[in-house]
Amino acid sequence: MVLAQYLKRAVAWLAPPPKQSEDGRDQWPSRAAFLLAAMGGCAGQGNLIRYPSVVYNNYGLQWFIPYFLAIFFVAIPALILEISIGQAYRGGTVIAFNNINRRLKGVGIGPILVSFIVTQYFTVNLAWIMNYFRNSFRSPLPWEGRIEEFYMGDVIHNVDPVGGELSTDGKHVLSYTEYPGVRLLGETVGWSAFIWFLIWVSIFRGVGLTGRVVYWTMGLPIVTTIIFVGRSLSLENASEGVKLLWATWRGGQLASGTVWQTAVGQVFFSTGIGFGYFTSYASYNAKHSNAVMDALLICGSNVLFENFAAFAVFGVVGYLHRWPEDGVRLGAFVVGFLTLPEAVLHMPGSNFWAILLFFTLVVLGFSSAFVMLDAVATLVVDSGLKVSRPIIVTVLTLISFLMCLPYCTEFGFYLLDGIDRWINNICLIFVVWSEVVSASTVYRWQDVVDQTGLPAFITYNFAYFGGQVIGVSVAHGTENPGIGAGAGFGVYVVFSILSALLAKTPIQPAPSFWGRNSLLSRFWYLAAYSGNQIRRDLNAIIGGEKNWKIPSVWPVLLRYVCAPVLAIIFSFAYPEFHTLRYDPLMITGFILAHILLLIILLGLVMPRYYDVFIPPNRIDEGGRLRADLANDRIIPGGSDDGKCDNCASAPRQSGHEVAPIFLVEHLAPTYETCL
Repeated sequence: MVLAQYLKRAVAWLAPPPKQSEDGRDQWPSRAAFLLAAMGGCAGQGNLIRYPSVVYNNYGLQWFIPYFLAIFFVAIPALILEISIGQAYRGGTVIAFNNINRRLKGVGIGPILVSFIVTQYFTVNLAWIMNYFRNSFRSPLPWEGRIEEFYMGDVIHNVDPVGGELSTDGKHVLSYTEYPGVRLLGETVGWSAFIWFLIWVSIFRGVGLTGRVVYWTMGLPIVTTIIFVGRSLSLENASEGVKLLWATWRGGQLASGTVWQTAVGQVFFSTGIGFGYFTSYASYNAKHSNAVMDALLICGSNVLFENFAAFAVFGVVGYLHRWPEDGVRLGAFVVGFLTLPEAVLHMPGSNFWAILLFFTLVVLGFSSAFVMLDAVATLVVDSGLKVSRPIIVTVLTLISFLMCLPYCTEFGFYLLDGIDRWINNICLIFVVWSEVVSASTVYRWQDVVDQTGLPAFITYNFAYFGGQVIGVSVAHGTENPGIGAGAGFGVYVVFSILSALLAKTPIQPAPSFWGRNSLLSRFWYLAAYSGNQIRRDLNAIIGGEKNWKIPSVWPVLLRYVCAPVLAIIFSFAYPEFHTLRYDPLMITGFILAHILLLIILLGLVMPRYYDVFIPPNRIDEGGRLRADLANDRIIPGGSDDGKCDNCASAPRQSGHEVAPIFLVEHLAPTYETCL
């Protein structure tokens, strides 16, 4: 009996139940726990493996120009959106986007599907690293003198495929690739099971336990990375490798579209937006936490970590004299599994450094893996299913383990490449595009229709979406990006002007500059109202007195910078697939990505089918929240600085009575004005 009590206390200390917020939702034990968990999701293997490969291929200080522009104009706005809606709407992605508009449940399910698919093969990649970790205890290191052979033969252990090919003109498939190896690989299965067990242990009790785990999964890699960077920089000739990136200027590279596309892609993938875990984890914050500051801290820490970790790789590059060659691009796996393992062979005490390297890689990857499955668990828990969280996590873990087995076969490496390529290049890009577009276009769209008329609303959105589609299509068809950009922008300008001419004069003029005449007011409602309104409504919840508020430029960046950039990146996937259509596993990944896209779009047409993921009492929560904002006399149309938008005087709170101009679905006044 006494032993049982001590055991119970030990379990309660190691895996404490989470705290409860005022609304009864589980809550992080501290703000630091949330930040570390979120940082662990984005600060993964990509920081130590993929990022150095990308900058190696685009070496020089000029790299940081498109890189930082992508950080500020793409990554940060999207991250603010994901964190803010999770915290304000107290739920995962499905609940959050349902509160924006009931037809956006499919947009909310998209990130969960991406996380669920990616985490299954991500654990297999960790199993390969565990194979290296096990072999790091052998002396001499078994990959000495056979680095590539060890990776492909001993670790991956896949049977070579029989290659397919296209005709000379690329119009026909002459033969399809064949994969003769099909059996399961025992060690890969075993290490995968071990990783899944660790994932289960980390999340089965909720954020109370996860809040403790993240101190280790983030703290240890930071320490080991610092040690590895110090050792790499101490190598002979390491400074020459460092100068390659931080003391070289190749301004001519900025004229190439490749470096811009690569920078946006790297920032997009390394930040981790589009996987749903930022929204899920933010929902466990206190409702009035400083969401904007958190988003900047998470993104900033990711940038700092990956650029600091790059010193380790470039020190090794200088030591090995592995200089970039024109026309030769270094793949991501080369750094992680070839260059760094080769470097530790030349270090005194090579076994120690090998153990440290692969321990760091596996912990970094593990922290990303469990946050992705946790996003799926949050969806199921939030649905109101009458099953405890430990059972839900256990079932999800077992299902995920079974679904990862195809990647543990003698063709698993090639299957992983096929699935990963198209889930990332098609599905993930589309998921984030749909997030930023829907938040800045669909939110309270009926307000816009009531003010400007339905024909104008349809015409303007044809200009917006049609400009992106036509611009991208013309660019690929003519193989001239400049012509495509001109065509897309021209369509947008022409139909935007037409929509403003078709629109009726708004009952309430637009704020500040846009209210100077009728035409400007019409354009403002069509182009900016939805994004501006969601910003103000979110600020009413997360933008307390001491909190940072979402800036007024945020909805503009979402709709007119993030979305077009993502549309351009999305378009590159289809010409790429055309050159790989002879590979059955590439076809499999391509089809799977489009099935996920179909599931997302189905929510627009038949949103009721996704109501199963939302408790009945929360299905209409978005409307009630807007009504509560109105009842609390929060002025959605007012400025965040306390000034009235209509007369530009302050303070708004004294001498400025307000009256509703019109109602939307009898829920809330959508705009208010001074009497």
